[in-house]
Amino acid sequence: MKTLLKTLFINNWPRKCLSIILAIIIWLVVNKSLTTTKTISNVPVKIENIPPGKTIEGIQPNGILSRRVNLTITGNKNILDDLNSNDIYVVFDASGREGEWIASINRKNIRSDTLDLNISQGISRVSQQNFIIKLTKLVTEKIPIIITQPIGEAPKGYQFIDIWPYQLYITVSGPEDVVKNWKARGLKLTFNLNDITKAQLDDLRATNTQKHSDVVSFFVPNPWKQISLPLLSSTPIEINDPDAKYLRIDFLRYELLKLDSPVPVSLYFPPGKTATMSPTKITLVPSHLIENRNGIKMVTESLYVKGVSALFLDLVKDMFELIVIVTPDEEGCLQWSTQFINPRELEDRYVRLLTSDVSDEELRDLQPQVREEILRNRFRNYMNRFQLYKSETEKFEICPKLQGNSVLINEPPSHAPS
Repeated sequence: MKTLLKTLFINNWPRKCLSIILAIIIWLVVNKSLTTTKTISNVPVKIENIPPGKTIEGIQPNGILSRRVNLTITGNKNILDDLNSNDIYVVFDASGREGEWIASINRKNIRSDTLDLNISQGISRVSQQNFIIKLTKLVTEKIPIIITQPIGEAPKGYQFIDIWPYQLYITVSGPEDVVKNWKARGLKLTFNLNDITKAQLDDLRATNTQKHSDVVSFFVPNPWKQISLPLLSSTPIEINDPDAKYLRIDFLRYELLKLDSPVPVSLYFPPGKTATMSPTKITLVPSHLIENRNGIKMVTESLYVKGVSALFLDLVKDMFELIVIVTPDEEGCLQWSTQFINPRELEDRYVRLLTSDVSDEELRDLQPQVREEILRNRFRNYMNRFQLYKSETEKFEICPKLQGNSVLINEPPSHAPS
């Protein structure tokens, strides 16, 4: 065994060492001389030295364009085997350029921020490729943002009421054509109610110190106040409107409120229909739903209200009635609706009551007319959402019918007792 090892490693050892050294040198030379061709997709393109007052459509704040290129590169196999689009980028110099120009991509345009990558030695050739660059005027404009109705569902036990402000602005700088187009069309921002939890609203409701509080206001957090403008930035841009700090989503505690007052009912005769009927002869006849109290026809059964606050209901409970629209050619149930009496005065009273107690710190610095606008919009939303109920799940419905000179009000056929 010793003889075999001696023969392998000791005998003629200088020659054997020289052979090993020569083999390593040959391997290194051959390995360095191996070349290959590789196509790398989605290589970033960077523009440097853009003239003042000019920009390029799709350029990001770091100078990288949203457009990318595919490069076919020939070079050292060892380097190209591991090379990808994250290791290199193409650079063009816009110094002294105007309008639209064609840039040719070659080996000198390839750069890398990777310290251990020697582009000049690793890449020998880049397939000829042209890249069109268009310089355009850089402009700054205020772009309107419409806050749309939220999507999703309000947390259990709450009802979405309103969102305010309805419109904000974002000031941006960019290519003239792009920015002008955005300004003309406007942008839209939509929130998802599913992102708001019941626990958050419960906490807001518990900490509200307003005497006449009738809503829970969820102030939109800053991370939500962003809008995507991919032609300007690869990441969403924060809305820089000063009024964005007031952006809020209002909720109402979804409760069934008891109506303590009887509801008057009256008839309305469209002027265009009076030629075929005599309004003075048509009367509303009492029924099991309608009673005559001192000459006033009223719905006296217990009713409930949803869609409004207790404060709103307390203000309007004696100032609304049911209107039956009498049309002689109607064969089925006559149309009817809820009509508020002197709604402007009711609205003014609602605003006066709530503006007398502004303990919300985030609203204190609002201009009085802005605060008033919020409250008036809320009141009108309540009027639109006002709905009468007979129970938690059953809406109050009637079926008025014109029979001769009498209007008889009963329950709709689907609600009538069997």
